[in-house]
Amino acid sequence: MNKSDLKISFEFFPPKTDKMAETLWQSVERLEPLAPRFVSVTYGAGGTTRERTHSTVARINKETSLSAAAHLTCVGATRDEVNRVAQEYWDAGIRHIVALRGDAPDDANGYTPYPGGYDYASDLVAGLCDVGDFEISVAAYPEIHPEAASISDDLDNLKRKLDAGATRAITQYFFEAATYLRFVERVRKAGIDVEIVPGILPVTNFAQIQKFSAMCGTAVPGWMADLFEGLDDDPETRRLVAATTAARQCRKLQAEGIDVFHFYTLNRADLSFAICHILGVRPDSARSLAEPLQETGT
Repeated sequence: MNKSDLKISFEFFPPKTDKMAETLWQSVERLEPLAPRFVSVTYGAGGTTRERTHSTVARINKETSLSAAAHLTCVGATRDEVNRVAQEYWDAGIRHIVALRGDAPDDANGYTPYPGGYDYASDLVAGLCDVGDFEISVAAYPEIHPEAASISDDLDNLKRKLDAGATRAITQYFFEAATYLRFVERVRKAGIDVEIVPGILPVTNFAQIQKFSAMCGTAVPGWMADLFEGLDDDPETRRLVAATTAARQCRKLQAEGIDVFHFYTLNRADLSFAICHILGVRPDSARSLAEPLQETGT
């Protein structure tokens, strides 16, 4: 596989402040020359960022060469309201939706379908297909969704989303290449043959990711704790460790024939850009300079 043949995508979240907006757009501009297949913009718990998600997606679509995908959830809205949001995306030229069940609001006691709303992501996918001919991505969980009763139940749910009309699945982040490979093997045995895109999260704040991983069911291996030990007050070294660790993870997947990656950027471009560079995904001008070196073996 030629490194430049890799297909990549990036995830951002809508900014809450002017300063965060500045950081986001700097990141968008930094990553745009890498020509990702698409970039996605997340949707806050309980639908709390609906307007900011819409404006961010619309601006990316209007002001850049990037193909923007909008996250949309079932939470906090009726079917008619969700369909109206989807129609607004369609009218704005957005053709790609990341359809998710969504997380319950912080003050809720677990997820409960909203009255008159879509109950689950599979229902949302079916509804979106009625609104327009969207490209639809959905979530997958290599280490099983924390609320799933079993591995088979989780796979059945994934299959329902795909049967409803989804195009591909993007995984929750994971840290062991073998975790993803085992998951894909289970998926294929279950008769699911769509693209399963590995979600890659470069880690800089190890303590924070430990807490979040405990909530979403992602295992944090002991070797990762060892790598970040003693670096709490050394952000530069943490970034170097984060980039090399994620790049090594991607290289292991590459060696197994995986040619698609979705990077959770946390609105910062430096790590994702560095990892893509290591993998050989570069702006056209940089790639053209690098190719003769590869051909001569230097």
